Amino acid sequence: MKTYEEFLDSLKESSPPKELSTQLLALWYDANGDWDKAHSYVDGPTDPVSHWIHAYLHRKEGDMSNADYWYKKADKSRPDIPLDEEWSLIAKQLLSFTQ
Repeated sequence: MKTYEEFLDSLKESSPPKELSTQLLALWYDANGDWDKAHSYVDGPTDPVSHWIHAYLHRKEGDMSNADYWYKKADKSRPDIPLDEEWSLIAKQLLSFTQ
């Protein structure tokens, strides 16, 4: 997966591309309506981006105290932007690492 646009196109498929990282898999499943599966991918890893996605998922769930805990672990503050905008920011950051 090389570009954000390719990642967005992959969301139309019935299963995620094999080459996706754990974090991109979490975003892929979240975008396809499977919060639990998305959460399973980031509930364990200890890197800051996984913590950020974990925070985003709990924010989406509406559990702000849990979200704030994970934002702190990611060294971030809860953003005051729409969820879809935060999802895009995370995906774009992850994909920028692969280029």
